[in-house]
Amino acid sequence: MVNVMKSLWHSASCFFLAVLSLLFADNTIHAADKAKQPAQPNIIIFLVDDMGVMDTSLPFLTDAAGNPKRYPLNDYYRTPGMERLAARGIRFNNFCAMSVCSPTRISIMTGQNAARHRTTNWINPDKDNGGPQGPPDWNWHGLKKGDVTLPGLLREAGYRTIHVGKGHFAPRADEGADPANLGFDINVSGASFGSPGSYYGKDNYGALNQKRASSAVPGLEKYHGTDTFLTDALTIEAMSRADDAVKDGKPFYLYFAHYAVHAPFNSDPRFAPHYKDSGKSAQAQAFATLIEGMDKSLGDVLDHLEKKGIAENTLIFFLGDNGSDAPLGDQHAVACAAPLRGKKGSHFEGGMRVPFIAAWAKVDKNNPFQKRLPIAVGAIQPQQAAIYDMFPTLLALTGQKAPKNHVVDGSRLDTLLTGKADTSRKEQFLMHYPHSPHRTDYFTTWRDGDWKVIYHYFPTKVSDGSHYQLYNLAKDPFEQDNLADKEPAQLRRLMQGLMMALDKHHAVYPVEKDNHKPTKPIMP
Repeated sequence: MVNVMKSLWHSASCFFLAVLSLLFADNTIHAADKAKQPAQPNIIIFLVDDMGVMDTSLPFLTDAAGNPKRYPLNDYYRTPGMERLAARGIRFNNFCAMSVCSPTRISIMTGQNAARHRTTNWINPDKDNGGPQGPPDWNWHGLKKGDVTLPGLLREAGYRTIHVGKGHFAPRADEGADPANLGFDINVSGASFGSPGSYYGKDNYGALNQKRASSAVPGLEKYHGTDTFLTDALTIEAMSRADDAVKDGKPFYLYFAHYAVHAPFNSDPRFAPHYKDSGKSAQAQAFATLIEGMDKSLGDVLDHLEKKGIAENTLIFFLGDNGSDAPLGDQHAVACAAPLRGKKGSHFEGGMRVPFIAAWAKVDKNNPFQKRLPIAVGAIQPQQAAIYDMFPTLLALTGQKAPKNHVVDGSRLDTLLTGKADTSRKEQFLMHYPHSPHRTDYFTTWRDGDWKVIYHYFPTKVSDGSHYQLYNLAKDPFEQDNLADKEPAQLRRLMQGLMMALDKHHAVYPVEKDNHKPTKPIMP
């Protein structure tokens, strides 16, 4: 009997020790997992080239009650990845960018309006493209080594800073053409140009085309000769670099800037059947396949983050860099971004309104990072915001500050991201384009609340021979009724605001043909 009791006691003791051992091991594993978690959230800026606010099946525009309203273009495009991301966060229906690419990209990097950093036009890689009357001292050289940039500041906060895709920050011969000189630890495929040589791996992404070889996308040689579409190759590279950061226990800042959906409009054969019966031109169908391929990339990123178990620690900002360049109609008509007027390069809303979604890749209200920056789920924010607002928002999130001598034009988005109105915020936006020739020549726009003025430095047929166009966007969101003659008091108020904003930003101006003196706006 005693032996039996000893045996039972021994068995019980072994079991008890085994349980303690498992519990201790489990706690050790959890402690190790906790130790591996970065002290900062991962951040992704998912930037799409030439994508306007209407190039999606996800409706951004709303009716009078603030509910999403679908238009025909929302039924033409297919973007389930964007719908998926928006369901986890908030989308802005009044988010503004510069009307061409390089100005927007440098504004994201610096938190400054283009009128201040003076890269007010897209950067031609090989020659100064300021225009025949463009400001001689505009910033054609873009960003340079040593400039204050968002990735540079985040790197100081311990981030692995990763650039994948389109750069277009400086001319080919300048140091700033390589994003690795601008605060990024890693650069994959970023260069001086904005348009890819080709989207096809079989074309070596442009290297096999003599006419487009200068725009061949670099750094993707492993995909040459394959059927890997450019959008997919960049996605694979982006996730691989993010994985490396996670393995090394580092939070990552991934600036994922697709070349899509910029021309050339190479049709993605995987999605072409979806549009073949649309009745639209071959180019418009190809543009739609680029949209859908970009959206697949977004979905692949979300899947990958979830698979790796880091989705709840990862903040995503999704946006376009300027208005739509869809090949659907006239530059200044209601066509490419219908019902909005205009497209890329235009002074109308279709040239400056872009999609913007902010979301945690996986919603977890108990996550400490998400408590630090709470984001409304499935909401639409109608209040106006702009691309340079991400800079101060991300610095505040990560505890960083810009140097005192670096002016920041952006305002934090924290309140707007919760879905609430920010009553302390001025709803104003300055878009300054003192250049020609391009799609629209020599203009400045100024938005102040519901009102918007467009000033043309040298009147053209586009502006019906007038220096001024004035719109009430609350009553006329599609800019059909020019009130410049009917509302002289409002016109003067808006022009005064426009001129003060240009002075505040130390803007440069186009010059007169004869005397080469700067041509500043004049009051009506």
